[in-house]
Amino acid sequence: MNISIISFTKQGCTLSQNLSKQLPEHEIHLYTKCQKAGKEQRIPFVEESISQWACRQMEEKNALLFIGACGIAVRAIAPHITHKLHDSPVLVTDEYGTYVIPLLSGHIGGANSLACAIAENIGAVPVITTATDLHHVFAADIFAQKNNLFIENPQGIVTVSSKILSGEPITLSVESGHLSHKSHPPAQVKIAEYPPQRTVDILVSSGEEHGDASLRLKPRPYTIGIGCRKGKDAKTIESFIRQSLNEAGLSTEQVNALATITLKSKEQGLIAWSRKQRIPYITYTPEELEEITEAVHGSEFVKKITGVDNVCERAALKAAGPGGELVYEKHAKDGMTIAVAKGSWSVNFYET
Repeated sequence: MNISIISFTKQGCTLSQNLSKQLPEHEIHLYTKCQKAGKEQRIPFVEESISQWACRQMEEKNALLFIGACGIAVRAIAPHITHKLHDSPVLVTDEYGTYVIPLLSGHIGGANSLACAIAENIGAVPVITTATDLHHVFAADIFAQKNNLFIENPQGIVTVSSKILSGEPITLSVESGHLSHKSHPPAQVKIAEYPPQRTVDILVSSGEEHGDASLRLKPRPYTIGIGCRKGKDAKTIESFIRQSLNEAGLSTEQVNALATITLKSKEQGLIAWSRKQRIPYITYTPEELEEITEAVHGSEFVKKITGVDNVCERAALKAAGPGGELVYEKHAKDGMTIAVAKGSWSVNFYET
């Protein structure tokens, strides 16, 4: 996760420096509105308004951590909030690191779990206000997130959560053959037949036709493999991916990964698309891509440049996992190549 931290005091700058060392698994970017302390600690000073800074960070789908007052954060992000499924995670901590408060996108964006991770590293108290977390009960949105499921009707989350919080059991129906037998549902979740013969609370199905359900979830079994010339801009890449998915009869909501070769690990256009869509960006070495044994459209020219005869098809199949198959073979346009593979999917009950 990319985390942008902004501080407003000398103490806040010091805390942000500490945090950047305590969270090595994340890409941390530090900013400050305290010019003197920023200069002393070599932290970039933000010339624009806090609201403009927040807008830019949220557009880039970065997580935001404000080291200061909650009011500052609320006013900064308020004009830029769009939808719970797309908003960036936003957190606040005081300059002494006593409390960490997730303000926005606690579940889907991961603000709650990030708050707990930060709190553990700096000895703070995470202030979690999400009802399902407080009561330690099944959370439908976390269930969807951990199982790579697209939430088709987000308003259904409230209906299901309200029922759970009132102590009532909920029913869940999963497309035949996709319910894992390695994990067991929590006590409040009752497995219903598929297809459901009556209204269920949660329905997990890949088909367009499904029974009545309060919350409808769809799998995301597709992986995009891509290659491109150096420096391709984000808009060009986005247009190419959108066109290719349309031709394949797919949507972005059905995609769970964007994959390519390690040579492109810092390709900003690809990274920007991944962040915007909140789809993991995965890179593989030439040796890893060579492990794919399925037939691909190889090119000696590509092999001379990258060390492997095909990037997009091999990357798509590698990301799809064992049993994956190409559903959209290599297509090329303006120095870009793309392929799409479909992998298997199953539903598990993880601790939520």
